[in-house]
Amino acid sequence: MELATTVETVGAAVDVAGVAVIVCGALIATGVFIRRLLHRGKEFSDAYRLYRQSLGRAILLGLEFLVAGDIIRTVAVSPTFAGVGVLAVIVLVRTFLSFSLEVELEGQWPWRRPAITHPPRTAG
Repeated sequence: MELATTVETVGAAVDVAGVAVIVCGALIATGVFIRRLLHRGKEFSDAYRLYRQSLGRAILLGLEFLVAGDIIRTVAVSPTFAGVGVLAVIVLVRTFLSFSLEVELEGQWPWRRPAITHPPRTAG
């Protein structure tokens, strides 16, 4: 019983961290957006695009924490078939949201991104 309580507490803490990431990210992105608007060198469209990207990244990171919290609680505490099924649906919905946000932020499908090339290593 003690292990179940500990795991439930850890899962809840991870959920709280996810919500905190989303809220803090939204507040920071909003502050940066307002600062960019007040700075005369930035156009509204540029500031807004950067605001949406920053806000989207905060939401993506927060969703990752929330999925982790769900996994911890469901698999470690009550690994029943129904519980795992509910977890699968939650993970699918959150994965779809993450994928949609990623496409929105990048403006292209993930498989259409150019490959990252690294400079060759030199011996020495």
